[in-house]
Formats: sequence, C-alpha cells, structure tokens
Amino acid sequence: MKIKEANAGALTNFDVLDFLRSRGASKDPTRVIVPIAPSEFKVYDYLVESAACNQTKEHVKEFLERCKSYKLAKAEVLNIINLRPSALVEIDPIIEESEKRFGEQLEELVNLVVEVLPEPPTQKLPEPESNEVKEDTADGKNMDEDKMETETGEQIDKDQTEPNEDGEQIVVS
Repeated sequence: MKIKEANAGALTNFDVLDFLRSRGASKDPTRVIVPIAPSEFKVYDYLVESAACNQTKEHVKEFLERCKSYKLAKAEVLNIINLRPSALVEIDPIIEESEKRFGEQLEELVNLVVEVLPEPPTQKLPEPESNEVKEDTADGKNMDEDKMETETGEQIDKDQTEPNEDGEQIVVS
C-alpha cells in the first residue's frame, strides 16, 4: 500500500467505507479470506448501516461545492456528511450557534442536505400499534383484551367464564 499524503485531513464515513470495500470487506462473507482485522469489520458493519452506505464520491463532491456559501467549519461539514441531518432538530447540534449564524438559511441548508446526500438505508420501523389492548400470554404471544388464557394455553372469550367462590375465573359451557 502506498501512502499518498500522511495525515491529509479528516475522512468522511464514506471515505472509510470506500477504503474498506476496496480492501475486500464487502466480498468476504466468511471474514477469513481478506486481510482485514476484526475491528475493521466492525467498522464496516456500522458504516453499511449508516448514511455513508448510499453515498458516492459525486454526492460528497456536489455537497462540498454547494455548501461553500454557508461558510461552515470543516468539522461541521464533515459531521453533516456523516450524519446526514434531515430536519432542523438534527442539524442544530452539529452547527455551533446555528440560529445566530444562519437564521432562516438553516432550513435551506437542511433542504440542501436532503436534496444532495442520499438517504441512509431504511431501518425496520416498529409496526403501528392498534388501539386494542393486548396482554402477554404464558408463551409470550399477545392476546386481545376481551380474551383470557386457560391453563392449557387456549384463548377463550371472557364472557365464557365466571368467577368461582375464590374469585378465580372458570370456564362455563
């Protein structure tokens, strides 16, 4: 490996991911053939789930060109590329004194990020919950509010039961 320029500056997550791919990290599912350390595979695993996964050199270059007018610090630009904030609340902690420095331009910057940098891979979103109340059963399955579970694990409607003298629900036929 030939070093072009030592310590040339900070790398984006895309640069690191691109480097790991060039060394074969994406081509070895067994993780024993390519000469990559286990810690590098951990970094690779993290980066393929981040915004860097869908970025290209062209995306990064275009963003760098178009954000020059905002006069951002190098660290701010790096964090924006790495994190790809898509809302004001996400970009605010990245840019120091953002409201004071940019005011209304901050929303324009967020729109630029959304327009130029691709979305990160989609995460599995939790399934929308219905308004029905569910109870956990003994085997870990969910059960409707108007049902109950017998000793054998069978689910029955609550209106098929009545309390005995001890207050326990028993099945009536």
